[in-house]
Amino acid sequence: MDFDLTEEQRMWQKTVHDFVGAEVRSKAREVDETSGFNWPAVRKMGPLGLLGMSVPEEYGGSCVDAISMAIAIEELGWGCGSTALAIAAHNGLGCAPIARFGSEEQKKKFLPGVTSGNNRLAALALTEPGAGSDLQGGVRTKAEKAGGEWVINGSKAWITNASIADYIITLVRTDPREGSHSLSMIIVPVDTPGLTIHPPEKKMGLNGSQTNALTYENVRVPSSYMLGEEGHGLRQTLATLDGGRISIGALAVGLAQASFERARDYARERQAFGKPIAEQQAIQWMLADMATEIEASRWMVYRAAWLKQEGHPFSQQAAMAKLMATEMAERVCRNAIQIHGSYGYSREYEVERIYRDARLMTIGEGTSEIQRLVIARHVLAQE
Repeated sequence: MDFDLTEEQRMWQKTVHDFVGAEVRSKAREVDETSGFNWPAVRKMGPLGLLGMSVPEEYGGSCVDAISMAIAIEELGWGCGSTALAIAAHNGLGCAPIARFGSEEQKKKFLPGVTSGNNRLAALALTEPGAGSDLQGGVRTKAEKAGGEWVINGSKAWITNASIADYIITLVRTDPREGSHSLSMIIVPVDTPGLTIHPPEKKMGLNGSQTNALTYENVRVPSSYMLGEEGHGLRQTLATLDGGRISIGALAVGLAQASFERARDYARERQAFGKPIAEQQAIQWMLADMATEIEASRWMVYRAAWLKQEGHPFSQQAAMAKLMATEMAERVCRNAIQIHGSYGYSREYEVERIYRDARLMTIGEGTSEIQRLVIARHVLAQE
């Protein structure tokens, strides 16, 4: 792979960076403190192409390449972790499965509205109160055929974008046996009777990206809302999560970059012992390590994205990129607070918020422990 970005990718990066700087970054503190959602900025993202990055143009999307999508998510993370997570989940989890596995009818019906910026967003419901990492054996939400409909009963937990979504793709058990073909994905519009979206969870960070529990009580949807073939839900989920891990890695790089920049600027300004603390070797080494780890993680994310867009296997590299970038982000954000001293622990300084936002990245879309399992299985299977 040539690690140099193309001219088109560099132009895209500048466009998104400038947009985020003007519309997203300035609202990050307000979004966190009020647990609000930055709809004014999101409405402008549709025409810019940020709401349909995995969707073909004929269905209202921009269909950018995988590296360009990673670039965009990183820039959004640089501006606001909450907004970035919502947009990453919308693109990678809510839109991508329909774009990849949906029928022509489903693509035309569901995608144009959520990519335009004039509608609500999209969501994916996998996790349950008793099923996080163990989806194959743990999913209890079931769907049963009744005439020309699917009837869904069960519950989901920790679902990003549920309260701001137009539809929620839901992983359900369509076969009571717990084999690899027992799960399916079904598209559920949020206004379907019987679907309850519970109040948002009270979280440590990412307060502007609401996370909700869901209850399905005899939720009926047409049989045509089955995504792809019955029994292919686990395969679809794993493929979706591979792409999502690249996005979470990119988001983590963006958070780390923002935290690093603030720490660097503070070190230049803060005086101690008669000179800026940036002249102290201890601070210089911290900044050097931060810059090095950010750069290494960014290229790992780009490489996984490049493999994806070229049609090569990328599951191992996506897991490696997510593991590296998310654990790096936590270290960088921690050290940014350390450089700020007691001020870093204050909500008056943005590194406090960024640290809280970064903490989720090693958990969501597969914990660090799950990433290590994925990587190990690939490594052990190699000759």
